[in-house]
Amino acid sequence: MTQGKHSGSLGDVYAASTATEIAEIYDRWSDTYDDYMEQSGYRHPAICVALLARHVPAGALPVLDAGAGTGLIGGLMNSIGYQHIDGLDISTGMLERAREKGVYRELHVADLTRPLDLPDGSYRAIISSGVFTTGHVGSEGLHNLLGLCQTGGHIVMTVKAPVWNDDVKHAVAKLESNGTVRLLEQTDPYVSIAGEAGMVPGLAIVLERL
Repeated sequence: MTQGKHSGSLGDVYAASTATEIAEIYDRWSDTYDDYMEQSGYRHPAICVALLARHVPAGALPVLDAGAGTGLIGGLMNSIGYQHIDGLDISTGMLERAREKGVYRELHVADLTRPLDLPDGSYRAIISSGVFTTGHVGSEGLHNLLGLCQTGGHIVMTVKAPVWNDDVKHAVAKLESNGTVRLLEQTDPYVSIAGEAGMVPGLAIVLERL
């Protein structure tokens, strides 16, 4: 299954071929991103936070929002008691909007496809919404995040169905076989943006770092 055709900034993002292009598109989109997602019925953040709450107590800290964007996830986490939330994103423009929400301890500009300049084992939990998708991030990003997760910690992430089937699913299976992670939960496929025609389904998973 291939990604559907989309117009506007969403179409531009899926059509981008380099990390620099992706960052520039999100920079331009940052001022209207929240309104678009609210009007379009964006589901990933609420599903991710619900899964996080199922496996990680609100008092657990710190938490990393990997691909924080404008801070939609951080705002939801903070509203139900998660504190000491850090965020990272490839777009400085998106992170400026996230900073304005006042819920993040630290914000970092970073590309998840490259090694991350943060200490190993820094986070009790990592949440990543809408990042492992067409043209963005694949299994290399999962390996980079694993290094930041504490033993016994959890990673909650969404994955576009083709990226899952062609790449991430196989990486998770290999990590399970060598005792690095345990797959605790996997949702059925769902459409992440209900109001966007032609959206290819994705799913969400929960991993425990062993």
